[in-house]
Amino acid sequence: MRSLLRHPLSLIGAGLVVLSGVSILFLFLIEAIAGRSNPYLGIFTYMIYPALLILGLILVPAGIFFERRRRVKGDEVRRYAVIDLNDGKTRGLFLFVIVSSIFFMGLISTVSYQAYHFTESVTFCGELCHSVMSPEYTAYRESPHARVTCAECHVGSGAKLSGVYQIYSVLFQKFPRPIPTPVHSLRPAQETCEQCHWPEKFFGAQLKIITRFGHDEKNSVRQIRSLLRTGGGSPTTGITAGIHWHMNIGNEVWYGASDPQRQKIPWVRIKDRQGRVTEYFDRSAKLTQEELKKLDIRRMDCIDCHNRPSHIFHDPDSAVDQALLTGQIDATLPYVKREAVRVLSQGYPNTDAAREGIATGLDVFYLKQYPKVYQAQRSAIQKAIGEVQRIYRTNIFPEMKVDWRTHPDNIGHTLYPGCFRCHEGNHVSREGKVLRKDCQLCHTIIGQETALPKPTEVAATETFKHPWPLLGKHAQLSCNQCHWRGRGLSTDCTTCHAHPANAPMAALPCATCHLKEQEIKPLTPCVSCHPTRAELHLKPTHAATDCTMCHTPHQWTVDKRDNCYACHPDKSNHYPQGLCRDCHPFRQAAKSS
Repeated sequence: MRSLLRHPLSLIGAGLVVLSGVSILFLFLIEAIAGRSNPYLGIFTYMIYPALLILGLILVPAGIFFERRRRVKGDEVRRYAVIDLNDGKTRGLFLFVIVSSIFFMGLISTVSYQAYHFTESVTFCGELCHSVMSPEYTAYRESPHARVTCAECHVGSGAKLSGVYQIYSVLFQKFPRPIPTPVHSLRPAQETCEQCHWPEKFFGAQLKIITRFGHDEKNSVRQIRSLLRTGGGSPTTGITAGIHWHMNIGNEVWYGASDPQRQKIPWVRIKDRQGRVTEYFDRSAKLTQEELKKLDIRRMDCIDCHNRPSHIFHDPDSAVDQALLTGQIDATLPYVKREAVRVLSQGYPNTDAAREGIATGLDVFYLKQYPKVYQAQRSAIQKAIGEVQRIYRTNIFPEMKVDWRTHPDNIGHTLYPGCFRCHEGNHVSREGKVLRKDCQLCHTIIGQETALPKPTEVAATETFKHPWPLLGKHAQLSCNQCHWRGRGLSTDCTTCHAHPANAPMAALPCATCHLKEQEIKPLTPCVSCHPTRAELHLKPTHAATDCTMCHTPHQWTVDKRDNCYACHPDKSNHYPQGLCRDCHPFRQAAKSS
């Protein structure tokens, strides 16, 4: 039997078996020492090297088969080379082979070890392998976690199969645009976030300063200073309060999400330190027991609020505010905030078109609207153009259909529900407890200024003062219901309440008709502006009817028969091809010359 292994195929197969077997054992050793697996190195450990091992095991019997068939035909038997160490040349060649084998084994070990570390590097994830992840890689480099490697967070259960599928998706263009979130194979927050951030050592509140710039000509500054009640603590100290009360310190919080991005949470379960369990149900969702069982149940940790710690895509409004605050954009340029947000919010087919559109849009605006500023501050305008292009390049990626709207950020509640996913006032327990929608639960406003002083402690607290006083229904809205556009708001009603652009009174201020601010009624009588009426307008039944019965608000033209049917239902089949006003005059006929 041993003599049948002399065929070259058997020898090659044996070499593959030895090489791949040693490599697999060495990679297993690396993973054991590192204490965690690597999805990309796992491709070699569990796919490539095993495939070579199987190939070697196939070649060995194949060589035996061909060697046996050759012998049946009567060919000369191949003999192994005779190694005579008494011969000087043979002895030298033998030593060379031994030394070379040791060298190559060491080389293989070193290369495998370096390959392990390279597959964990940011260069491998962001540039070599994941060209499709350009938005995430670009945002990562601009983030507070830019010094944390990808693998420190993105290696968890199912990562090996995930790595294989990612390679397949990139090779065959099977990846979705945008890449969906959240990532389900992340390592637990206790193994990642809490290695640097220790919630049990957090106490008290933190000062948060928000600086916003207006859309007016002077880019008016407004600064809000507040205390964020981050809290934290440990059961051993008896302090577990603030926002980090939700953490797995003294309480267990479980929730069920009904959508893939975990933005809709109809069920919450809380277990306190005494073991008491309270379940809260969203009374606006009204899910059945079967639907509740199908929810994606998850125990709350850092990532449920800090879900975009590295891959942050800023909206145009806040990104331009930051650039103005840091001086990257000159705040003395008239309307620069408004115009920068405008060009960033426009749709572009690709990044190159966006770069050209931003440059043209800002340059033409100042050239035509402010020619003196264009001449005197040309360098400031060019710097602003460059900064706005950078903002676009690092936050908006049309090729991958990615921007601030595609990936919800759960910190806060300005652009997305965030805290309001649970604290919107609709989650009620069977005992009647409510997850309150109360601003003071998380932050206390300590100052609102229209200048930029240095942050100082303020003894007296005050309630938040909205730049536009909120009355009636506006006071009941959540912030994100108005601010989700990411472009900032003005006091113009048409920012949210659109009316036809060609309406006869579109140019008039809303207050011309709506006498009470932020309320539909009372209205100015139409006759105050339209005192002269003619023809059928003067008929008693028409004259006694409210104008809006026939004239659709904001549209005013009566271009449908349905308006008349409300009072004349018996005329629905009368001359159906025309409008009532075609025959029944409501306006005084023009005098002929």
